[in-house]
Amino acid sequence: MSIRPSGRAPDQMREVSLEAGANKYAEGSCLVRFGDTHVMCTASVEERVPFFIRDSGRGWVTAEYGMLPRSTGTRTDREAARGKQSGRTQEIQRLIGRALRAVTDLKALGERQVKIDCDVLLADGGTRTAAITGSWVALHQAFAGLVEKKLVAKIPLTGQIAAVSCGLYEGMAVLDLDYAEDAAAQVDTNFVLTAEGLFVEIQGTAEQHPFSQEDFDSMLGLARKGINELAAAQRAALGLAAPPAD
Repeated sequence: MSIRPSGRAPDQMREVSLEAGANKYAEGSCLVRFGDTHVMCTASVEERVPFFIRDSGRGWVTAEYGMLPRSTGTRTDREAARGKQSGRTQEIQRLIGRALRAVTDLKALGERQVKIDCDVLLADGGTRTAAITGSWVALHQAFAGLVEKKLVAKIPLTGQIAAVSCGLYEGMAVLDLDYAEDAAAQVDTNFVLTAEGLFVEIQGTAEQHPFSQEDFDSMLGLARKGINELAAAQRAALGLAAPPAD
């Protein structure tokens, strides 16, 4: 019998859905669902770059993140109405931007910027990991549009990334925490990996007591399984073929 509130097995993801092209206006978009966490990710291309890389011949990818007022059980005021972003919001959007730039050939992109917008429609844990996973799909779609318009020679991506959470819940390593698990987890960790299993970023926190190398290895093993599943879902959403087996 599962100890997880959802009844899932320890290595079982929530139901995942990636809908590419969900926004008809954006150059790239993806509506991503990890169970009851839903995030709309859009990619907008601008023919200009931030001042700090102007005349460098390089492009830029950046991200903004926000939660809609009723994405959670009680209404939260829009941050724009409060006049400033929370530290959490700033941290998450910087994470998304860093993760995407890690697999973008900024020189090949040329002096143009892609702005990723991640709007959380419904939150049930793992909003940042869902946002990163959906944003890669939106970015790929936007880059494919640049190729179609002959503005770049090929899609300026050097890799494929996805993200998933793992944690220790009731002393057991589990994959893809929902809110009920996240709120009670002894350890909460977010893994951003490439489809090949290379590390992009890891965020791990002992919520109650320090954890061991063995615990970390158990969570990493689950993360690799989840990333493989998410990478396959990303390729399916974009109609891409699976990479050749080694």
